[in-house]
Amino acid sequence: MTSPAQGSCPVPHGSVRPESTVVPLSGPRFHTDRNSLYREIRRDHGPVAAVELIGGIPAWLVLGYREMHQVTSSPELFPRDVSLWNQWPNIPADWPLLPMVGSPMPSIYFTAGAEHRRHLAMVEPALETVDQFELRKVSESVADQLIDTFCGRGAADLVADFAEPLPVLVLAWLLGIPEVEGPGLARAMKTMADGGADAQAAYGQFMQYMQHLLAMKKAAPGGDLVSRMLAQPGQFTDEEYVNDLMAVTAAGHLPTADWLINSVRLMLTDDRFAAALGGGRRSVDQAMNEVLWEDSPNSILAGRWAARDTRLADTLIRQGDLLLLGLAAANTDPHVRQSVSDGGHSGNNAHFAFSHGEYRCPFPAQQIAETVARTGIEVLLDRLPDIDLAVPAQSLVRRPSPFLCGMTSLPVVFTPVRALGGFQ
Repeated sequence: MTSPAQGSCPVPHGSVRPESTVVPLSGPRFHTDRNSLYREIRRDHGPVAAVELIGGIPAWLVLGYREMHQVTSSPELFPRDVSLWNQWPNIPADWPLLPMVGSPMPSIYFTAGAEHRRHLAMVEPALETVDQFELRKVSESVADQLIDTFCGRGAADLVADFAEPLPVLVLAWLLGIPEVEGPGLARAMKTMADGGADAQAAYGQFMQYMQHLLAMKKAAPGGDLVSRMLAQPGQFTDEEYVNDLMAVTAAGHLPTADWLINSVRLMLTDDRFAAALGGGRRSVDQAMNEVLWEDSPNSILAGRWAARDTRLADTLIRQGDLLLLGLAAANTDPHVRQSVSDGGHSGNNAHFAFSHGEYRCPFPAQQIAETVARTGIEVLLDRLPDIDLAVPAQSLVRRPSPFLCGMTSLPVVFTPVRALGGFQ
């Protein structure tokens, strides 16, 4: 297969496998029972499955743990270089998944090789300067403020009232974003990630927030993350700074919120974690680690593109084909995992929740997400120790996005308590 730049037409999945084997990467089961769906896809199609994205766009979903390790450990063969994509002639300008899959741009997330490392050398040192003690203190304060708004009611939706706003408000402090802009920024990022009809417009709004933020910090630098990025050596354009800020902010919002809410859901529905409701910190750690294995916030990550024709497992991958990283599916691959019993994940961090290899989530960013999520859970359980689900567990619904694996809502009830700042 030649590239689109050479005037070719991409070869459809039917050239490798019958069209009937192509799996649509959408549908209600992505919102209710993803793990069972992944097991069925793996059973019927193997560790690499032909899938179809919205609009009939073909891709390969990597479900096998070993195959995932091969792809993420081979940046030369499978770079994160969207310019290689052989489907560009077929992608409409308003394709709703474009903000998640990406387009060629100078960004830490959408560049490869030396150019990616140049961006990483600016972003990662700035992230490393974040004071973890101060981050925890701010996270505790924000969590208390959010809980104060609903603790007197005896009921709440922990997604809308707590898990989604918490990372945004902490990120606002971290980046130096005016607090008043936090809710609008959160709405734009959520709409973009869900991949619906308004995703493109939300992406534009998200960019405007970051352009405004960059202009503010260039005019008046401070002690925030953006100012520290600007102080790093190297020549970067405003476009590059904005793109990298968008990548950092988007990665820090919904995945952190989903890690928090999926952990709370697990503790409320699994008897093994009942001790956490009494303030057991070890149970919180265990639940958070199990979520990274069994209920990864980043369910599917886009993506990698084949630099040349190759084989992955028994599948022929053509030059320019898109590979979607099925992080959640790979984590549950039975070929490389024994059956997990109580505590089976303790101390085991060999999951793909943060991806792997050269393009993995930077370690200081992982630390920031963990601090925010863990602090939020601990404050929540300290303040509302008798919290319980308000609906049957089987009625809970996942996000509409195939990429992210959070909950649309988590209704809970509890004994009303006094707000720290008075009665609510």
